[in-house]
Amino acid sequence: MTKPCIICCAITGSLPRKENNPAVPITVEEQIESTHEAFEAGATIAHAHVRNDDQTTTSDPEKFARLKEGLEKHCPGMIIQFSTGGRSGAEKERGGMLPLRPDMASLSVGSVNFPTRVYTNSPDLVAWLSSEMHKYEVTPEIEAFDLSHILQAIHMNKNGALPGKLYVQFVMGVKNAMPVDKEVFDFYAKIMTERAPDAEWCAAGIGANQIVVNEWSIAAGGHTRTGLEDNVRLDRETLAPSNAALVKRAAELCDKYERSVATWQQAREMLGLKTPQIV
Repeated sequence: MTKPCIICCAITGSLPRKENNPAVPITVEEQIESTHEAFEAGATIAHAHVRNDDQTTTSDPEKFARLKEGLEKHCPGMIIQFSTGGRSGAEKERGGMLPLRPDMASLSVGSVNFPTRVYTNSPDLVAWLSSEMHKYEVTPEIEAFDLSHILQAIHMNKNGALPGKLYVQFVMGVKNAMPVDKEVFDFYAKIMTERAPDAEWCAAGIGANQIVVNEWSIAAGGHTRTGLEDNVRLDRETLAPSNAALVKRAAELCDKYERSVATWQQAREMLGLKTPQIV
């Protein structure tokens, strides 16, 4: 298998706290340092949320701006992907950072049950977020929690409703949403290959299933996501010491399946993203 594997590192998320793992980076400064370590370990996409100093979630554009500036300085070439997820804000507040023009932003194109609530993505909100991504030339990463989300993303891409190259991420293992199921995973990959052959896809597993889904995705020729947002442990007894440690674990799987870890240049080429000027 010759296609390099893009490793995305979801550095913080909205839920993990220092009480869960002291390595979870909360402040912008901690996020920059943690991402730099992950970048050096092989991650080429930084999936970023921001937090308040008390660890609560926020969509504060000022915090996103400081994070973007720091990542561009300390991780030159790395793909910066902001989250527009529902835990960080309500309705259009979720897209308030898009005018900062990150390389990418997450986008969920349908609603789904989460552990204690409904993750609501109304058609109107999805259309508005998509239009903002068009406006500011931000490529979406589709976070698919259900088969319908994959099919909707393919439909929106063909109709020109999504900017940039189609990139779909299968999210598996969220309670009440799609479980980690190999037969379902294989079907998702088959759908992408047959119905969107020019697209790229990746997969993420939650908690202990992170390493399971990492291996499925790498073995199947897709890309993969790791990081402390989704999983704070190396195993049942051991906390992950850093985001970089989880990235290194994914990179070792790439070696196992004789795939190189994509450089930031290769990742940008595969995802159709502009190459920044490195000062």
